[in-house]
Amino acid sequence: MNSDLTNEKILTRSSKVMLIIGIILIAANLRTPITSVGPLMGMIQSDLHLTNTMAGLVTTIPLLAFAGLSPFVSKLSRALGIEVLLFIALLTLVIGSFLRPFGGEVNLFVGTFLIGLAIAVGNVLLPSLIKKEFPFKLGLMTGVYSISMNLCSAIAAGLTVPIAMNNQFSWRGSMIFWAVLGILAFIIWLPQLKYNQKSTVKIASHLATTSVWKSPLAWKISLFMGSQSAIYYISIAWLPNILADQGLSGTSSGLMLSLMQFAVMPVTFIIPIIAGRMKNQQLLVGISVSLFLIGILGIMFADGNLFILSIVIILYGIGSGMSFSLSMMFFNLRTTSATESADLSGMAQSIGYLFAASGPILFGTLHDLLGSWQPTLFVLIGISLLMLYCGLDAGRNKFLFSKGK
Repeated sequence: MNSDLTNEKILTRSSKVMLIIGIILIAANLRTPITSVGPLMGMIQSDLHLTNTMAGLVTTIPLLAFAGLSPFVSKLSRALGIEVLLFIALLTLVIGSFLRPFGGEVNLFVGTFLIGLAIAVGNVLLPSLIKKEFPFKLGLMTGVYSISMNLCSAIAAGLTVPIAMNNQFSWRGSMIFWAVLGILAFIIWLPQLKYNQKSTVKIASHLATTSVWKSPLAWKISLFMGSQSAIYYISIAWLPNILADQGLSGTSSGLMLSLMQFAVMPVTFIIPIIAGRMKNQQLLVGISVSLFLIGILGIMFADGNLFILSIVIILYGIGSGMSFSLSMMFFNLRTTSATESADLSGMAQSIGYLFAASGPILFGTLHDLLGSWQPTLFVLIGISLLMLYCGLDAGRNKFLFSKGK
């Protein structure tokens, strides 16, 4: 009898370990398929004869998928179950990852769209899965999830070009290399299907209620999130090209993008703790925007100096990590109930990613029109100022609804 109980505990512990590994691998795929493309964009454009506007779509398409699908993931998870929906998402990710590098621009765009749909599901479901399975270890598991997402994203940004430069790979081979990460996650996730439940799953992400959409503060928070997302994804898409235009090699440009990613990681742990202890978060908003502005101006005037670029890009990454953390914290700090928080999250992700989606393609189009990256960088300054305006109001100590209904 005792032996049976011991075996049951071992099996339970074993299944939890597999679940944790599955979560880590899914998180590793939530940014890597996007950050691994930016450093390759010059090669892709040259091979497929894409304009900068078309190249901007490669980053814009996933964001449109995020904005369009995210509000409906909750309903789909209740119908299918979290484990099954994540299984479908991983299968979609693998298909998209292998479709993207083969053929011409059509396959590139279709594969990118499929990847965007898959990531949208993961973005919504992973935090909810952690809350369901690890209710007493939310902080630890959220940390593990964040580290996996950001670390793999940074590694992919730095190693993509060296892999592509290998004679046996090219940019297509580099994309296939990172697709293996999706296959691994898919295989590791298969055992979780036996734990799938349909009707009892509850996900705190759904279409925002009319009352939230009428809240001026909710719009400010949504635009704050959209602004920081736009700056981040513009950087992912075009920073390597901007730096290459200043004389950096493809490898060095990719490493600068990787450096920015690494700078984000520690901040995403520290800022939520600090923000939660402050009466208001306006000071943190001001610091994050200031770091963005220093980073943008530094990139504009560094003239390819690696030492200066390294410093300003680290500051730029810290600003990105701060603003992302603040946008996530505002969902809870400015609401009085879990329902309000979910409504605000659904609204902010829809508006925020839709706003962010316009960034890379607008940036690329302006470069095509102006013929230079320097004047185009003023767009980032404008977005930063919008983020400051919205963030100062979002950072005030108040709630969406004054009576806290």
